[in-house]
Amino acid sequence: MPRRKDIRRILILGSGPIVIGQACEFDYSGTQACKALRQEGYEVVLVNSNPASIMTDPEIANRTYIEPLSFDVIKQVIEVEKPDALLPTMGGQTALNISVELAEKGVLDQFEIELIGADLTSIRKAEDRLLFKESMKNIGIAVCPSGIASTIDESINVGKEIGSFPRIIRPAFTLGGSGGGIAYNQEEYVSICKQGLEASPMNQILIEKSLLGWKEFELEVMRDISDNVVIVCSIENLDPMGIHTGDSITVAPAQTLTDREYQRLRDYSIKIIREIGVATGGSNIQFAVNPLNGEVVVIEMNPRVSRSSALASKATGFPIAKIAALLAIGYTLDEITNDITGKTPACFEPTIDYIVTKIPRFAFEKFGGSSNILNTSMKSVGEAMAIGRSFEESFQKAIRSLEIGLHGWSSNDNDQLIPIKEIDKVLRTPSPERIFAIRMAMSHGKTDQEINSVSNIDCWFLSKLRNIFNAEKNILSGKQISQISENELFELKQLGFSDKQISLLIDVGEFEVRSLRKKYNVVPTFKTVDTCSAEFSSSTPYHYSTYERPLKQLINKDIIEIKETCREVDVSSNKKVLILGGGPNRIGQGIEFDYCCCHCSYQFQKEGFSTIMINSNPETVSTDYDTSDILYFEPLTLEDVLNIIEYESPEGIIIQFGGQTPLKLAMPILNWLNTAEGRKTKTRVLGTSPISIDRAEDREQFDLILNQLGIRQPKNGIARSAIEALEIAKLISYPLVVRPSYVLGGRAMEIVYDDAELRRYMKEAVKIEPEHPVLIDQYLENAIEVDVDALCDSNKEVIIGGLMEHIEPAGIHSGDSACCLPSVSLSQKSISIIKKWTKSISLSLDVLGLINLQFAVQKDLNGNEQVFIIEANPRASRTVPFVSKATGIPLARIASSLMSGRSLSELGINKEPQPPLQAIKEAVMPFKRFPGTDSVLGPEMRSTGEVMGSASSFGMAYAKSELAAGEALPVSGVVFLSTHDRDKQSLVIVAKNLINLGFKLIATSGTSSYLKRSGINVETVLKVHEGRPNIEDLIRSGKIQLIINTPIGRQAAFDDKYLRRAALDYSVPTLTTVAGAKAAVEAITALQKQRITINALQDIHRI
Repeated sequence: MPRRKDIRRILILGSGPIVIGQACEFDYSGTQACKALRQEGYEVVLVNSNPASIMTDPEIANRTYIEPLSFDVIKQVIEVEKPDALLPTMGGQTALNISVELAEKGVLDQFEIELIGADLTSIRKAEDRLLFKESMKNIGIAVCPSGIASTIDESINVGKEIGSFPRIIRPAFTLGGSGGGIAYNQEEYVSICKQGLEASPMNQILIEKSLLGWKEFELEVMRDISDNVVIVCSIENLDPMGIHTGDSITVAPAQTLTDREYQRLRDYSIKIIREIGVATGGSNIQFAVNPLNGEVVVIEMNPRVSRSSALASKATGFPIAKIAALLAIGYTLDEITNDITGKTPACFEPTIDYIVTKIPRFAFEKFGGSSNILNTSMKSVGEAMAIGRSFEESFQKAIRSLEIGLHGWSSNDNDQLIPIKEIDKVLRTPSPERIFAIRMAMSHGKTDQEINSVSNIDCWFLSKLRNIFNAEKNILSGKQISQISENELFELKQLGFSDKQISLLIDVGEFEVRSLRKKYNVVPTFKTVDTCSAEFSSSTPYHYSTYERPLKQLINKDIIEIKETCREVDVSSNKKVLILGGGPNRIGQGIEFDYCCCHCSYQFQKEGFSTIMINSNPETVSTDYDTSDILYFEPLTLEDVLNIIEYESPEGIIIQFGGQTPLKLAMPILNWLNTAEGRKTKTRVLGTSPISIDRAEDREQFDLILNQLGIRQPKNGIARSAIEALEIAKLISYPLVVRPSYVLGGRAMEIVYDDAELRRYMKEAVKIEPEHPVLIDQYLENAIEVDVDALCDSNKEVIIGGLMEHIEPAGIHSGDSACCLPSVSLSQKSISIIKKWTKSISLSLDVLGLINLQFAVQKDLNGNEQVFIIEANPRASRTVPFVSKATGIPLARIASSLMSGRSLSELGINKEPQPPLQAIKEAVMPFKRFPGTDSVLGPEMRSTGEVMGSASSFGMAYAKSELAAGEALPVSGVVFLSTHDRDKQSLVIVAKNLINLGFKLIATSGTSSYLKRSGINVETVLKVHEGRPNIEDLIRSGKIQLIINTPIGRQAAFDDKYLRRAALDYSVPTLTTVAGAKAAVEAITALQKQRITINALQDIHRI
């Protein structure tokens, strides 16, 4: 059918900030959809609150609103833009839920807007647990024995009907299993049901009989308006049922199904998508299969593009989101051409001749007090994907792609860490460590059947892991490098062993293994992802590496002919640049760096280069096959990067956009490029030299630069032992900021207040980064932190891109603090000093491209300001996308042009850009996913994402940023106050302002007494240990609308932890700094005066 001509303007909703369960896969999907629809001639209106997304670039949609994803805001956008249709399937659960709300409240009917891609009936039937269960009954497909509940009493009755434990609780219309879990006893059951009912927007939970131990599968399905259906990909979870699929190791295509079982799942999927009624788009359908008898039950269905859709797209090369968008406007599958082959239509189901493995990455070390046991509520913060010709190769490549210090699945002197009597317990308990415990179990002599009996991991996977285990034991154990034969080395490489992994196992250097490979000509061959197993030629250069033995053919009894392996990748003679991506998302390194890598690729293409991208993250836009000219889906390790440099011989390599991942490789790459082998490639590092980056990272070298420039920094020292640390503490005095060197995201950074805390820290810190010392700095109390992003060209010209004032005080990690652009409280004198120092440091470090610097401005009692430099990072920072959206100046693109040889003046950049509106960047926290963790902010970063609010005033901009972050500020009600003695004086002004705004105040005894002495009307409430009713009772009964709680020190933070936990459980906004409370007062004042304002990016910057 031809595309629809009765609609002209389409509204697309994004997914908002990166959160656990909903990450940058929806930026990838939304970007694809916007581009596809615009190419078809439609006007696209986009709403998303995440400034770090590619989809919010002003050229992606016709009208771009970086605004909160709330009902009221979207209704305003609809009133202004008057779209004809709404595509709800590209923005995850967030977009789906808002779309349903808009439909149910009559907004879509009022403005005559049609839901396309999935209609309201289909969404309800898929998302409403009861309707889905009834739909499956209609078509004769089994679901797990279960019941629906909307109250605790109903939950208890359903539990009685289901019977034995464990039971699984799944809330309706939620994200990433949020609010759900597995209950093993009645107390856990009631608790999880309660949190599930609160998490569900419709107060509904599904309670299921546990299928723990069953195998889990997913199928990606697409259907068009003519009822054509294709199965894009099957995905198998290595972990059995009971773990959220986002937290499970997954493999594509499915490996352990018989043909009959696969055909049954395929048939069921087609029946399900037809019954639910998704007629113009894609869906993800999840099944459980009993390994004993093949019994199948359907678990759930997502009537939208999902996390698994992104994985399936990258695994097969089939662009699910793009095709779903085209189906939504009326095309049929047979009318859409497959981009990769350029010949086949989209109704040809993809076939692949390789295996893809995805492994999640976790960050439990950031969330002390939380269990690392995995269940149906997702907890991973990112994932890595790898492609290989065997499961073993794919799996080991995925392990090293995680960037968690592992070079493969092999012994690391840890085999005996778990006593044999505890092995079964570890294997039985799902956790990120279980996959490594399997290796320990094998080393203890356990058979595959014994491991399967306690872990329920299929014996097929265990047999493949056994192959890796046996190869290490039989080929490498006790051997010297000279004893490894060519055949043995080929076998190891085909099983996915890395050079570094082999070198550690035989105690030699990594480059010695590399030299042996070269001697034997054991080198990778590069294959292409083509959707058709090489049946047709591919026009899209999307590649991966593997190892294939040359074919030896006997010509006669004396002559053997050696035929090289089949090369699927032709090397272009164009001038090329190689861009190193950021690898899997993690806290401290996320979508912001992928944004920079994409902009780098776009700009170098504009400058006449072919771009090569290396990355291992299936969620990102950078791993879309049309972001760069050539894509290598490979681990970001030294071996893998050098293999590609050697193969492609690019003119330059770019390391400053992908965060810490490429920076850690910078010096080793530079050193290799200076060898005889490296010089043959004629490749050079573009932008700031790794030597300059090292000078900024190394404390002693950086101190020398600052002393030469006469730039002030906090008193500091370097310690390699507890004794050294205590001596430095005497010279500087407490409190102190302590952290390991060479880390990102404030990993293991703390503020310590006395000798005891410092001793404890030093005991733990050496475990984190033993090869680098601990940095100790004076903690500047009551200081304002300032972030600066600047550009520097080869002519030594420096332009400030953005100077951001943090709202939370110095000591809160910059990634967790809200910040504003432009500054709202700094004196002009301090701003001038910061700009002067920025230029001096940039020039001293020979920066070419981007640099980020962090300063602190401390005020004395007389209001005089003193500026300190905290650190300089000669690379792209996580604030680059925010600054770019706030000012309209694409910093990463400009930096890329500077690296290509252009100058700032040549680009017309000759003065600091001024943002037209007040812009606020706010961090988004994942604390609800980690019940044992305290939500108080500190120097270690724990946010997963960010949002942006823009308005003509600071108050409105801050109010919008809080709403976008899911922390909507109240405009009336009761505020609870509890602060440390140091903050009580500052709190008086906040309390008076809240009363003037009409709020009622309550406080614990100490804070209450202080405020009363200051003439403030406040009620006193009991602490938890003082009796009932207490503050926790008031929170849990819904009588508190806002909490201001500012602990200082570890003990104070611990004492109030229960209070902040209750606030999280009941979604009460909580402010843990006085500065944050002051900003909230301004925001509430703005909200009381006017309706939230909205602005299109194109209007703000007059594009």
